[in-house]
Amino acid sequence: MRNKPIGEIFVSAGLISEEQLKQALEKQRQLSTRETIGDVLVGMGLITDRDQAKCLGVHWGVQFVDLTEYPLQQEVVKSVSQDVARRYKVIPLARANGTLTLAMRNPLDVFAIDEVRLITGADVEPVIATEEEIMEAISQHYGSGMNSPEAMNELIDDIQTDGISLADTGLDEDEVTIEELRELSEEAPVIRLASLILTRGIQDKCSDIHLEPGRYSLKVRYRIDGVMQDGLIVPRKAQASLISRLKIMADMDIAEKRAPQDGRISATVDSKQYDFRVSTLPSIYGEKVVLRILDKGSLQLGLNKLGFLPENLERFEQMITQSYGIILVTGPTGSGKSTTLYSVLSKLNSGEKNILTIEDPVEYELAGITQTQVNNKAGLTFAAGLRTMLRQDPDIIMVGEIRDQETAMIAIEAALTGHLVLATLHTNDAPGAVTRLLDMGVEPFLIGSSVIGVLAQRLLRLICPRCKEEYTPPRDAVKRLGINVEDDEAVTFSRGKGCDFCRNTGYKGRVGVYELMPMVDKIRDLVMVKSSSYAIKEAAVECGMRTLRDDAMQKILLGLTTLEESLRVI
Repeated sequence: MRNKPIGEIFVSAGLISEEQLKQALEKQRQLSTRETIGDVLVGMGLITDRDQAKCLGVHWGVQFVDLTEYPLQQEVVKSVSQDVARRYKVIPLARANGTLTLAMRNPLDVFAIDEVRLITGADVEPVIATEEEIMEAISQHYGSGMNSPEAMNELIDDIQTDGISLADTGLDEDEVTIEELRELSEEAPVIRLASLILTRGIQDKCSDIHLEPGRYSLKVRYRIDGVMQDGLIVPRKAQASLISRLKIMADMDIAEKRAPQDGRISATVDSKQYDFRVSTLPSIYGEKVVLRILDKGSLQLGLNKLGFLPENLERFEQMITQSYGIILVTGPTGSGKSTTLYSVLSKLNSGEKNILTIEDPVEYELAGITQTQVNNKAGLTFAAGLRTMLRQDPDIIMVGEIRDQETAMIAIEAALTGHLVLATLHTNDAPGAVTRLLDMGVEPFLIGSSVIGVLAQRLLRLICPRCKEEYTPPRDAVKRLGINVEDDEAVTFSRGKGCDFCRNTGYKGRVGVYELMPMVDKIRDLVMVKSSSYAIKEAAVECGMRTLRDDAMQKILLGLTTLEESLRVI
């Protein structure tokens, strides 16, 4: 087994076919970065990180460990410094009889094993775990690092006692000069505080960081798994210098405080590249700043990891293999539409097709795909970019958002002339996408001829795996939800009790909930007569469409999420 090529291990395990392995090897040759074949397969969505770790464990004769279910001991974890743990992506699990069990992303890293052996004075027994779970465990269990509550409080004390503020200059915030603002923002405590806020956002896997000015202080809040959570409170004294620091990092005008601004910050944290989209908004107590975190390496998802139920996944994969037509993905902001489209592109990016995207903005970079960013000031709108793309000999086009009739018409014309078009719309459900196009002025026969299908989606929080418990809900409540059960049949739901791992929320991570509507003849006939979205929805359900509510209910019964979370989102 050890002499067998890694790719063949995945084939032998039944995770991929020989043809998929050939596609992955071809893609690996095209990539400028030196990715392993396993990482390429993960990026294409053909296997998961866990699949890769398990197979590599078998290949190397090393045990695989699921860290989400492994009780870590703080005294054992602390036997290795946080710096070493992060540098080598390792975390100690147990120590007995002079042997330290060490979870590693790469159990063959002899340099890491030797250094841990020297530090601890123990023999090292390596086991394999996924990188994501190792880094998550490091963030959870090392409390003495820069991002710990103790470090935060110490830094706030430094700012309160030593930091320069506007009060020290004797000037009002509106009277301070650019030079003085720049001086304030370059104080060491302020630089450390800005770095700490960004680092904590990344380590907590939040999507947005909010800095909200108040009368007496500046509140930092993080959006984690779609829900806002409070962070630290920064004294009013440091508000101007902190915001100026972030604006300098984002290449903004620090003297302009009365008009909104947009910028971008690039940073490397734990050897990974991140971008922050920065937006400022004037308020009565100063500028509010919101930073959207874009992790360039987090898109290793694939359709099989987004939460599709098997039936929907099979139907959707059939849709995206069509050679021409348009597939619409709908949902509100933050519902995961971009992630779904990127995962589709990763799956279709075999190197045999010319794939182009027009986005606002480009959130993630995909190797082997030409990505274009909207620039309204330069006249590069969605419509203008899309029109130009049609002269670039494309096979597949992704449109970040259809906002107007012109963009919709060009996208549909592209779909009718032999191109596969992927696009997003802002509607509440799948049938609503059809009526939205009609409202934009698109002719019904064009919609019926071009649209392959519509996918509506939401994101629900997953129950935390470490504090998950089962319970039996009241029978009348189950029946009100439309779940048919016999009188003697027990129905079991799950929920999270709350623990340190999930910050006592009972939830950790998110999963997609989907409503997939293929454009079948019955729906096409209704479109031709401009029927309402309600009539189209009824017909779609009759044809086998699982609604968002039904999909969410199935995930509740599978123990993935809770009824309360489903009611909150859907």
